[in-house]
Amino acid sequence: MSIAMPKPSQAVLSMRSEIVSALRAIVPGEGVVDATREMKAFESDGLTAYRQLPLVVVLPETVAQVSKVLKYCHANDIPVVPRGAGTSLSGGALPLEDGVLLVLSRFNRVLDVDFDNRCAVVQPGVTNLGITKAVEHRGFYYAPDPSSQIACSIGGNIAENSGGVHCLKYGLTTNNVLGLEFVTIEGEVVRIGGKHLDGDGAYDMLGLLTGSEGLLGVVTEVTVRILQAPETARAVLIGFPTSEQGGECVAAIIAKGIIPGGMEMMDRPAIHAAEDFVHAGYPRDVEALLIVELDGPKAEVDHLLAEVEAIANRNGATTTRVSQNEDERAAFWAGRKAAFPAVGRISPDYYCMDGTIPRKELPRVLAGMKEMEKKYGLQVANVFHAGDGNLHPLILYDANKGELDKAEEFGNDILRLCVKVGGVLTGEHGVGVEKRDLMPDMFSETDLKHQQRVKCAFDAKHLLNPGKVFPQLHRCAELGRVHVHKGEVAFPDLPRF
Repeated sequence: MSIAMPKPSQAVLSMRSEIVSALRAIVPGEGVVDATREMKAFESDGLTAYRQLPLVVVLPETVAQVSKVLKYCHANDIPVVPRGAGTSLSGGALPLEDGVLLVLSRFNRVLDVDFDNRCAVVQPGVTNLGITKAVEHRGFYYAPDPSSQIACSIGGNIAENSGGVHCLKYGLTTNNVLGLEFVTIEGEVVRIGGKHLDGDGAYDMLGLLTGSEGLLGVVTEVTVRILQAPETARAVLIGFPTSEQGGECVAAIIAKGIIPGGMEMMDRPAIHAAEDFVHAGYPRDVEALLIVELDGPKAEVDHLLAEVEAIANRNGATTTRVSQNEDERAAFWAGRKAAFPAVGRISPDYYCMDGTIPRKELPRVLAGMKEMEKKYGLQVANVFHAGDGNLHPLILYDANKGELDKAEEFGNDILRLCVKVGGVLTGEHGVGVEKRDLMPDMFSETDLKHQQRVKCAFDAKHLLNPGKVFPQLHRCAELGRVHVHKGEVAFPDLPRF
């Protein structure tokens, strides 16, 4: 493992038998897994290059059990790593040798569907797609739709602030969550938000918890917004001779004031892999393919489709194809959603990156990645949410040839380029361990310390998901110290307590 994790506590390791017994008393039956062979299923998440057996796995079924587990771990200084479906692509659910892996997969029930208030209350183990399945019989759906929606859980979506192909118009997870119930490391059960639209005017705790990557608390219940399906939805495939022209078209569509329901882009390697896998009808003679979906009233959709086609032609499009029915529209998206597994058929391994840039910088960044391909001797297949600038470069490599380190450094250079052009390190995958050591490329030491102060307010002992997000942890007491320079503190006139 090239990414260093916190040194395991020998005191905790020496207590393993005692810890397992205590946890079995809290979660009886088959709720505690401690045999090495059975724990192998939990040794990694979607970032499979990194693996580590946990100290023990716990699968609680009730909020009371979660509370007691966390309270026990807090009292005994035992790290806890929360885990949902394990689809994290940034190593956010990577276990710790001296840590309890708290798995929420048994929290898998839809608790309430309130069509009048257009919301649903679900447990964190419900899959993303499961929410839509629970409400689609009444013409409703849950808008965020990451490619892993068939498997990823809503609790993990909360942790990483997941998006998907429709997040351009309908927002990320944070824009579609109305309320949370979570448990603190001390075992306290806290409820924020609910079925109402806004909070009570206090701090935006929902915004803080969503995307916090399991560092602040363990989510046990989620209230999400559900939307009525649009009257009409049609998608158009647009092919370009270069990726740069595709990027220019994306910027031109947004500049026109058109906000598609979804706008995705793939380059030639991804197009061919997806077409071979799904047979969606993608053109093979283009270097870049744009999928643009317009939704709303039929007259509006027809008008916007004509506008988009005209913009595409002005930007050098060589082919356009509009879906003629729902099956064809679904096929267009099936290819895009299957792009990640499809690329797995053309390379022994691939490294899925996640960074976000200003839309206008798409041509520059795509050109930069082409130069990096020459530098590292590795190919990239690009699949990304073009509308909001969220890139997902797939770096193709062969671990059996020792190319993992080279692929990771390639990925680091892509992310540094994202930051350089005014973007950020992640869009929806989170920081986890993958981007942890790149955080200083984006944030100053002062920025990082202030973020850690928030962590300290929730978890003063740094027991929740340690080793993730922050490249260097500071003790909470250290962060609270007053800096003295030449015998004087800053702002000496301010009262100090």
